[in-house]
Amino acid sequence: MKVAVMGAGAVGCFYGGMLARAGHEVVLIGRARHVDAVNDGGLRLQAQGFDQTLPMAASTDASIAAGADLVLFCVKSTDTESAGIQLQPHLGPDTLVLTLQNGTDNADRLRRVIPQPVSAAVVYVATEMAGPGHVRHHGRGELVIEPAASSEQAAQALIAAGVPTEISDNVRGALWFKLILNCAYNALSAITQLPYGRIVQGAGVAEVIAQLVLECRTVADADQVTLPGDIDAGVRMIAASMPGQYSSTAQDLARGKPSEIDYLNGFIVRRGQALGVATPVNLAMVTLVKLLEQKAA
Repeated sequence: MKVAVMGAGAVGCFYGGMLARAGHEVVLIGRARHVDAVNDGGLRLQAQGFDQTLPMAASTDASIAAGADLVLFCVKSTDTESAGIQLQPHLGPDTLVLTLQNGTDNADRLRRVIPQPVSAAVVYVATEMAGPGHVRHHGRGELVIEPAASSEQAAQALIAAGVPTEISDNVRGALWFKLILNCAYNALSAITQLPYGRIVQGAGVAEVIAQLVLECRTVADADQVTLPGDIDAGVRMIAASMPGQYSSTAQDLARGKPSEIDYLNGFIVRRGQALGVATPVNLAMVTLVKLLEQKAA
């Protein structure tokens, strides 16, 4: 397949790199410094079991996606509609667009601006950009994909590339499950600039996380969301399986970039208000992250 990565940050470069290792043609759409580094020397994918540099084309222009069979759509939630509008004229009618993003509503928002088939995906991976043209993988990598045209073909390609992938009829519940995990850790990691393993060692942190999760679950119940699996076990697993990982929100703040907090804890606050559920601890997380963003600005 030809695969285009729209928003070639840490997540997109990891999955794009894995597909490139398996022999697929992968093109990256990202920021100029990263694009220049990839065009000059390839994409370095530094994983736990290998360290490989992969030659591939990259551009700041979405037109490089022309002819793609699959798009890994990895932009920040704040940019979903604008990136979709940029991408749409260059895609064929049957190109599958797979949204690998934080939040629960990106696929629905993207469907409003592009006619191509869109499939939501839930992403469980610990990655970071170690520098322009260099992605570092810290652990995990599973995907849960929504059924859509060509999603079975995409899933099989990902599995063959070493990416554990499942197609699920309850992706909405899986997205909410991931959202709750993000709400438990992302803001705390951003505020403290600490990785997950260090956070959970702090006095009183377990109680704060428990309250964040309780508020999220209460909102999910009010919104008639069926959560798959044991959310408390999932929360514990994050710190155990990715102890050295900093949240994407923490990485954004460290770089002086706007975060996705409005689509994480902020989403819980808005849904809670709409459904009559109080979410004071999630509101506190949003408020503190917003203050840190203002301070950086």
